Amino acid sequence: MNSVPAKTIISGYSFDNSWFGNNYNMNIYKGCCHGCIYCDSRSDCYNIENFDEVRVKENALILIERELKSKRKTGVIGTGAMSDPYNPFERKLKLTRGALKLVNRYGFGISIATKSDFVLRDIDVLKEISLHSPVLIKFTITTADDALCRKIEPNVTVSSDRFKAIKKFSDNGIYTGILMMPVLPFIEDTEENIERIVKLAHENGAKFIYPALGMTLRGNQRDWYYKKLDELFPSVKQKYIRHYRNSYECHSLKAKELWNLFRNECNRFGILYKMNDIIKAYKGRYEHRQLSLFD
Repeated sequence: MNSVPAKTIISGYSFDNSWFGNNYNMNIYKGCCHGCIYCDSRSDCYNIENFDEVRVKENALILIERELKSKRKTGVIGTGAMSDPYNPFERKLKLTRGALKLVNRYGFGISIATKSDFVLRDIDVLKEISLHSPVLIKFTITTADDALCRKIEPNVTVSSDRFKAIKKFSDNGIYTGILMMPVLPFIEDTEENIERIVKLAHENGAKFIYPALGMTLRGNQRDWYYKKLDELFPSVKQKYIRHYRNSYECHSLKAKELWNLFRNECNRFGILYKMNDIIKAYKGRYEHRQLSLFD
């Protein structure tokens, strides 16, 4: 595995981050080998060369500890936005686990986005963090069908195993839910798929589902996606060209109907789906605890 030099790994503090209330961002790895046909991180604007090759940032744990020591404010550290922290190399390197231990030692919270049930390895550390700070686990799930999952996300844990991981975390008191994004037009945007995801989320204890009923396309990402459509879903590319042309945002043509269905099903099962509600729910009890210290 190759490494890349890094001067910093944890971003500066953000007081009011609208993305799950993350106060910091952390990416230990660069690139991703999941092979998802839709990945926006492949876009040129992120300047990640050889995107399918995973590389590790040099001296990652040394840098992370140095940065955590120097932070004047604690908060929630988000990871997994640009590169899954539970890629296959993590099994040997254990850098994500090492980072979580440091997050716990210095009193920070953690927000993890992943497509791998390997995150269950670290449930012990995550439970320790949850004793003092917010912990949020987000599994990306866009289809309830494992066969379709294997086509669009060829190198990741299948959807059914991700649902099982959600149940394991939920049973252990870890606040866990689903990123239902992107829902690919003409492939995943069916009533059956949306209903099935919400039902399985409920059955496995997911506290929230945050949706995007469509996808984004730009630059070389669009070229990659269209190439994969030709290989896996013949004739579907033509529908994209006809309906979206060069648009960046490609909303499902059935977005309104699917949103109403999704909202009604979530309300029926008591699953959160609005960002502010999700942030308040997983951070709320810690804010009350901090306020009580000054009573």
